This record gives sequence, C-alpha cells and structure tokens, in this order.
Amino acid sequence: MDSQVKVALALSLVGGLSTSLGALFVIINPAPNLKMLGLLQGFAAGLMLSISFFDLAHNALNALGFLKGNLWFFAGVIFFAVIANFIPEPTLAPTSNGKSRKKNGDDGDKDVMKKHRRQVLYSGIITAIGISLHNFPEGMAVFLGSLKGLRVGINLALAIALHNIPEGVAVALPVYFATQSKWQAFKLATLSGFAEPLGVIIVAYLFPSSLSPEVLEGLLGSVGGVMAFLTLHEMLPLAFDYAGQKQSVKAVFFGMAFMSASLYFLSISLPEEISL
Repeated sequence: MDSQVKVALALSLVGGLSTSLGALFVIINPAPNLKMLGLLQGFAAGLMLSISFFDLAHNALNALGFLKGNLWFFAGVIFFAVIANFIPEPTLAPTSNGKSRKKNGDDGDKDVMKKHRRQVLYSGIITAIGISLHNFPEGMAVFLGSLKGLRVGINLALAIALHNIPEGVAVALPVYFATQSKWQAFKLATLSGFAEPLGVIIVAYLFPSSLSPEVLEGLLGSVGGVMAFLTLHEMLPLAFDYAGQKQSVKAVFFGMAFMSASLYFLSISLPEEISL
C-alpha cells in the first residue's frame, strides 16, 4: 500500500502543479488593465459556476437523489451567505465634494485604485479556496485510479493536469493585479493545486474505510453551493464593474463552456468505477 500511495502522490503532484503552469502564463505577461481583468474575472466566474453546477452539484443529485442533493447544495449556499455577513467588504471613504476631489485628484485616484485592488484580491482568495476544494476530490480520484493500475493513474493525472491550467490562471490573475507581486500570485495558485496530493493523503491514511459515500457526496454538493454563492456574490459583480455587463456575460459563458469541455474530457479518461 505504501508504494501505491507514493505513486499516487507523485501523480497527483503532476496534476496539482499544473496550476503553477497556469500562474506562469499570468506572471510572464504585463499586468492587465481593468477591462481585461473584468473579462478574465468573468471567465473565471464561468469556470467556477461550471464546476459548481455541472460537476459537484450534478454528482450530488445523481448520487443522493433530487431532494437530498438540493438540500446539501443549498445548505452550502446558506452557510456561506451567513458567513459573508461577517466578512468586511472593501470600502472607500467618500470624497466630500467636487472641489476636494479636484484638489486631491491624485490622492482620489490612488484611493480608487486601492479599493479596486482590495476587491480583486478578495476575489482571488475566494477563487483559490473554491478551486482548492474542487481539487481535493480529484486527488482522491487519482489515488483510486492508481490502485487500478499505473496506466489508469497516469492517464487520469495528465487529464487533470490539462484541466487545472485554466484554474491556475483564474487564481493567479486577480492576485497579481491586486498585489503586483509575481511571487504572491504564483504561490497562491500553487497552494491551490496542493489540495490534490492532500486528497491522496486523506483518503489513503485518515478516512476510515467505512466512510459513508452519501455523506462525502453531500459535502461535495455543499461545496458546490458555497462556490456558486461566492461566484455570484463576489466575482460576477467585479466583472460587471470592470468590463461591462454584456462583455462579462459573454466571458462567463465562454468560461463555462471551456470548463464543461474540460470536465467532459476528464470524465471519459476515468474508468467506470471512478467518478469525480
């Protein structure tokens, strides 16, 4: 078993570290302007919504039935809606009048940009958390696949690696814009990918063999609810602010289509006994 765990860990690292490759695509390019950032925020929102509805919630509905699957999903929505009330929003002290705005024009512009950066950083952290939670069961799948054979494990790890590259972009881009730090963007994207080897460790050593599949599917369905709420509450408004409603909606659907295609190719690479 130990050798199988080591193989699964190595394979999951291949998949997980592909988020770092996505981050590299971001940090080797100049920091985007606000409109481009808004479009990419819309694209990232599409990725997150597709994962939430077409992957996590879909699997929960199939495994638990319509009623239980929805209850778990909306439990996640309600849970994070309550949590969000206690999370302070980035705020900007209003300027008192037009004269003071002209007098302190440069300072006002700096304050507005600071607000933009705080909002975008918050969005990037949310994206990193959501994608980490999504990557966790992928690590479990790599472990289970590697138990069936090295070929299955390798094919699955490569499929997940390709699937995770745009996720690394979605995490690194807002962090790079907000902090102007290539290292911070690369680090957070890489850490979100480490959820995959963590999934291997958890399923191999910590989860009891009698863990209820129903509870696991329900928890993943709740994660889908959390991701859907955060995407609609935080990421989509930012995309609208920066790129406009029409262009952002197009970017959202492009992101959804991209991730749906990725999920499809990932699913056909899995053996029948394993699903994400």
